Amino acid sequence: MAEEFHEEMVEEQPANPGGDVDMAEGEDAEGAGAGNDTTVLPFAEGGESDPRTTFISYLTSPVVTLIVGSAESETILTAHQALLTQSPFFADACAAFAHDGSPRQVDLVNDEIDAVGCFLEYLYTGDYFPKKLPGQRMLEPDPTVPAVDETGEQLLKHARVYTIAEKFGMDKLKSLASSKIHCVNSTAKGEITYARYIYQYTNKDDTAVRAPVANFWATRSHTLRAEAEDEFRSLCLEFPQFGYDVLTRVLDEKLKRERNEKMTPGTSSGRKRARHSNA
Repeated sequence: MAEEFHEEMVEEQPANPGGDVDMAEGEDAEGAGAGNDTTVLPFAEGGESDPRTTFISYLTSPVVTLIVGSAESETILTAHQALLTQSPFFADACAAFAHDGSPRQVDLVNDEIDAVGCFLEYLYTGDYFPKKLPGQRMLEPDPTVPAVDETGEQLLKHARVYTIAEKFGMDKLKSLASSKIHCVNSTAKGEITYARYIYQYTNKDDTAVRAPVANFWATRSHTLRAEAEDEFRSLCLEFPQFGYDVLTRVLDEKLKRERNEKMTPGTSSGRKRARHSNA
């Protein structure tokens, strides 16, 4: 994505070239929303809480069963309650448990197993795989995926973590997932897949994640459309808000250029009206 439009992401060094489309980023996303997140994770950056909660106290708390997915895709996971309750969503769910020895269970039938796994990994370690490389706009190597995300699956991995973090009330995890999105090298078709997910599953007022998508296509659509013209047209028809957001940014940029040309007429490259000769 174009760097000049990314106002919410982490600013780091340029990524290793090699992708057809290089997602970029702006301001520190991991700090965005931190003021609203009172979560204190055992390994999260920023120091320990006072008084300090020992890690063993998390491990000795009751174990909660998580039922993820349904039917053939149903998976059973477990996690310690003291860690889960760092999330407002799970704090409310655990508060409803009876203290009579009955099973402690939370159903997540509409959630995706990989995203829930990343959420649990974050709870226990303060991060999830793949991690960001220090001082670089890159993620640690993952031998199971290609270097260039042609299908959008790598983008979707972090987008799903973002939306599940929104559901569970984990602002720092949202910021982390958002920053990792901009470390993925992707193609035009991969970007289309990602944009479709964002406009389908995020709130229309969530400019932190929607604005970079619209800005990216507003600045690159004239060159990338040829690579995925049918997909781009389909996305605009399926999600009119996406088309409107992109068009708004294109027109805003056009007005900005026109104002700049009026302020500096000597540098204008506008075409003059042709003179007609009477000869």
